[in-house]
Amino acid sequence: MSTLDPLTWAMILLIAGCGLVVLEVFIPSGGILSFCAAIALIASIVMAFRRDVTAGIGFVALTLVAVPVTLGLAIKYWPLTPMGKAFLGELQSTDDLIPEDPRRGLVGKLGIAKSKMLPSGSVQIEGKYIDAISQGTVIDIGQVVVVVEVRANRVVVRPADDQEAQQFVKDPRDVFSTPIEELGIDSMDEPLA
Repeated sequence: MSTLDPLTWAMILLIAGCGLVVLEVFIPSGGILSFCAAIALIASIVMAFRRDVTAGIGFVALTLVAVPVTLGLAIKYWPLTPMGKAFLGELQSTDDLIPEDPRRGLVGKLGIAKSKMLPSGSVQIEGKYIDAISQGTVIDIGQVVVVVEVRANRVVVRPADDQEAQQFVKDPRDVFSTPIEELGIDSMDEPLA
């Protein structure tokens, strides 16, 4: 045959058999590659037994581990190869799969509660009324809130701390939430004519 040791032939046939198993998964051959892979793997075991029984039993165990591991690695890394990308197309990231929601830009914005939130209610942010839910606490009417996150179809808010509340500028068009002293109306001592 050749001057190579039977153990060397066994190793070469095992590698060839694993390679043919991987090719069978990705190239439709009608079972021809599977048949060739089975022949190579069996020949590998036979060549190992020609060396000695211990080597043969070792190659049986090695084959039972090597074939599934090789197949698993091929399936895992094949989509990342140029051939896999050409076959499957570019894989979408999770950011591409999440629908675009214009309300995501509200995260971190300040607003004011327009209804009592137990836990849901209405808030006004940048002049727009938005349905929102609180982050687990009761929020009173007129309390300054901060948008924490936009999750699914819900805007989640929490009460603003004192520093954040000081940064909040009220809408000058919202006359009803402005205290009467700030409206510039003098005392009501004189009756209206």
